[in-house]
Amino acid sequence: MMSRVFNRLSLGAMLLALGGGVGIAGSRYIEADNRQWKGGAAVPVVLQPGAENADETRDIEPSATVAVLNRPPMSRNFIAVAAAQVGPAVVKIEAIPTQIEEPDNGLTPPFLPKLFGEEMPPGRTPIPRGSGSGFIIHDDGGILTNAHVVGKSEVVRVKLKDGREFEGKVVGSDPLTDVAVVKIEAEKLPDVKLGKAADLVPGQWAIAIGNPLGLDNTVTVGIISATGRSSSQVGIPDKRVRFIQTDAAINPGNSGGPLIDDRGQVIGMTTAIRADAQGLGFAIPIETAQRIANQLLTDGRASHPFLGIQMVDVTPEVRSQLEQNNLTLPDAARVAIVGVLENTPAEKAGLRPGDAIEQINGIEISSAADVQDVVEASEVGELLQVQINRQGQIQSIGIRPGAFPSQGMMN
Repeated sequence: MMSRVFNRLSLGAMLLALGGGVGIAGSRYIEADNRQWKGGAAVPVVLQPGAENADETRDIEPSATVAVLNRPPMSRNFIAVAAAQVGPAVVKIEAIPTQIEEPDNGLTPPFLPKLFGEEMPPGRTPIPRGSGSGFIIHDDGGILTNAHVVGKSEVVRVKLKDGREFEGKVVGSDPLTDVAVVKIEAEKLPDVKLGKAADLVPGQWAIAIGNPLGLDNTVTVGIISATGRSSSQVGIPDKRVRFIQTDAAINPGNSGGPLIDDRGQVIGMTTAIRADAQGLGFAIPIETAQRIANQLLTDGRASHPFLGIQMVDVTPEVRSQLEQNNLTLPDAARVAIVGVLENTPAEKAGLRPGDAIEQINGIEISSAADVQDVVEASEVGELLQVQINRQGQIQSIGIRPGAFPSQGMMN
């Protein structure tokens, strides 16, 4: 019966089959660190746009920006300096075999936007499937990229900006957040400096560096268009990420490359575009990417709490469609459970289709994305108190999330 409900729901992007149960997946400028030339003298450089003091200057890493500083003053803009700092740490990655494969978790969403490397614009020269970007986060060869770039490959080809090529080992990959870590055998490599995405606000500068359409180390610029975009809003409801939205030009091949701020610090990792729009690119916040990368480096895998429910945001249209399939919801329902997977924490705790989720651990729930966020922020085995409305009766149900299954729960 419930399968018919799913087939009839037109709002596929709102259906979360991952966790949340199911989570299917202009601030003020900070003073820069005082960095020194190896010779010891600090180098004052470019004025920042919007700086409070027009005479303010900053110190930067000379090894990455000497060429920029030697240019005429009019070309020493903040974009050029930031790109010069980060560019040497941006790499090109080609999966072996060069083919993107969807994760076999049985929770494939109803539709996906085209991820980078999957579809070429008309008239363009094709690039290898599984070709994308990455950036060096550790000078001993640790590289961050997208899971969909490496696919199921265990080995990838890595090309540095200076032309050197390496065989890279895929240390770990997490399809739920689209984060992967690659390791190459090298030392004293140029690496990036990580910033913060948590304090971003729309309107701040955003610079993307990557290898779109095989054009290595391409730099594009725009602004932060929005923050906190849910996976369902982006159109990839199988991801457990709150995305950064940017209008910096992003194309196939940019996937896995860094999104940086005007100070040359990485604030995100570009991961998706909407094929049906222009100026809509999305990046994984660097805090999320770094957290998952640390788990992959330590354990070889990422752990995600999992309830085993499918949810929808309740709208008049959704309510009507569910009622036509004999699933009546409480009048005040905003988030409804429409499916409970077998042998999951949700089933064992007694959650049912038709239950409306109102709170989790005292946190008000107004969307399915809220459930996903709360569950993702918890720990496997941690007790969650879920307040539901079941046919007008308020109940509190204790549930301990399990680990998200590596194999399909819906097959």
